[in-house]
Amino acid sequence: MTDTPGNMNEPTDTEAFDTAADEDFGEPIPEHLRDDVLDGAQIKRLAEERIAELTAEIEEHKERALRLGAELENTRRRAEREKQDAARYGISSFARDLLSVSDNFARALELAPADPTAMDAEALNGLLNGLRMTEKELLTVFERNGVKRIFPEGEKFDPNVHQAIAQVPGGGAPRDTVVNVVAPGFLIGDRVIRAAMVTVSTGAEAAEQA
Repeated sequence: MTDTPGNMNEPTDTEAFDTAADEDFGEPIPEHLRDDVLDGAQIKRLAEERIAELTAEIEEHKERALRLGAELENTRRRAEREKQDAARYGISSFARDLLSVSDNFARALELAPADPTAMDAEALNGLLNGLRMTEKELLTVFERNGVKRIFPEGEKFDPNVHQAIAQVPGGGAPRDTVVNVVAPGFLIGDRVIRAAMVTVSTGAEAAEQA
């Protein structure tokens, strides 16, 4: 009885082993090794070498990720510490500049007699001059630290930086003109710390004169 020939499309034993070896190895077997593909020991050695390479790469990436995570955590902690230091010590320079102003006020008070009525004109004038110089020094300290005083007498009323506490005839000043500054205002940059408290002209007398 004649043997029935097999399906011509079916792979040979060698081809089937090649395919299985490729799948086990994870990538095609190099062409120069195809002749020795039936050598199971060689396939195993190549697979182990590849596994070792991939394991080393995984460990390297893992170590790099851990190192990067540690660096990010250190950066976060440093930024948080700098933020806290800025909030705690940010006004150190300003406070240091104010010390001389405080010293001048203290000296002025030491020179003032216990009974102000006992002061003669010369002593009183000296005290007033000392206070004026201290005020000037204080304004210089403010300016050095970015604090600007607003004293808008005679200027047009600006609701962004002025606070009107009263309206007055104004003695002939045009309407909405600042007649008197009750308390000066202060700015840091463009931010209002305190609006200048002012009285504003109604413009009534100016209208009558016109």
